[in-house]
Amino acid sequence: MQPEAPPAILQFVPIFFLIVIFYFLIIRPQQKKQKEHQAMIRNLAKNDEVVTVGGMHGTIVNVKETTFIIRVDDATKVEIDKHSIAYVKRRRSEN
Repeated sequence: MQPEAPPAILQFVPIFFLIVIFYFLIIRPQQKKQKEHQAMIRNLAKNDEVVTVGGMHGTIVNVKETTFIIRVDDATKVEIDKHSIAYVKRRRSEN
């Protein structure tokens, strides 16, 4: 007489736990970081000092629908995509 086999559903329990672990360790934190980055981009305004993904430091001089124009030197302005902003160095002074 052979021992009775465990139910087939028990074979999927380890896979389910792996999916849950991946969700909480990888997917959820990445979604949170993406939402924070989108909020930062929405709140950017003229005179904010920013750093681009490419490492260029500048000050926002104009905000357009999908791009920013940043001043990187006294006479040098560059138009960049909004999503290429890595972080804000300093917010504009509120007067």
